[in-house]
Amino acid sequence: MSESADPTSAGAELQTLRAQVAALQEELAATNQGVVALYAEIEDQAEQLREASELKSRFLSHMSHEFRAPLSSIRSMARLLLDGVDGPLTEEQRVQVDFVAGAATEMSEMVDDLLDLARVEAGRVAIAPGWFQLVDVFSALRGMFRPIVATSRLQLVFEEPVDVPPMFSDDRKLSQILRNFISNALKFTSEGEVRVRAVPLADGRVCFAVSDTGVGIPPEQIPTLFEEFVQVDTPLQRRFRGSGLGLAVCRRFAELLGGEVACESTPGRGSTFSVTVPARLEAVAE
Repeated sequence: MSESADPTSAGAELQTLRAQVAALQEELAATNQGVVALYAEIEDQAEQLREASELKSRFLSHMSHEFRAPLSSIRSMARLLLDGVDGPLTEEQRVQVDFVAGAATEMSEMVDDLLDLARVEAGRVAIAPGWFQLVDVFSALRGMFRPIVATSRLQLVFEEPVDVPPMFSDDRKLSQILRNFISNALKFTSEGEVRVRAVPLADGRVCFAVSDTGVGIPPEQIPTLFEEFVQVDTPLQRRFRGSGLGLAVCRRFAELLGGEVACESTPGRGSTFSVTVPARLEAVAE
């Protein structure tokens, strides 16, 4: 026969449990208040970050627009001097004016990159997809770089696209990405060739690759190549000081086209920059 429980002991135990529950409730309420305060602080910081980002975009856009006019004037004046409009230049004068013209061109490219980046961050870059043939894109790029290649020891080779269907995308954005890849390859390759090709993939995308026989890029620097204001530390890079924005803009444009960028490189043997985008942009939108 079991012994009956002591009512006094049971009541004391119940009081203890109630006190513990009350303490837990108070602790939970305090924790909830802390969480709410933390969320409010995070939201406030997020708002500050949004405002800072917007101010940065406005500053970049305004500064870039202010630089464009004087830079255009400098380039035009340098071209007139090199053409001998006001009379022939001495050899030393030609060297100096060439230097001014080159510096103004590099600055203009940086301004264009800043404008593109500001527009992307502000959400003001419009994608205008349309049907186009890849051979037309390659033909335009070939013509654009012909004067540069003609005065160098490099060969610029465009492989004939094989089995690449007509594409429905923004050919201007795609051309700008490839133009940046080719320009970098020509700058940082002393001799050999720069090769451009397009390969259709089984998943409906097309991979565009620009390969060079240049100095290559150290493996530890590849992961940050497409970030803003990042530059590879090589002797040729120190010769051509850019903004470090071109590849970042390429990455942003590739994302707008539903694609991605990548880089493979072997120091001393060359690099391959690639962008992979859907052949039909509306598939991404759907």
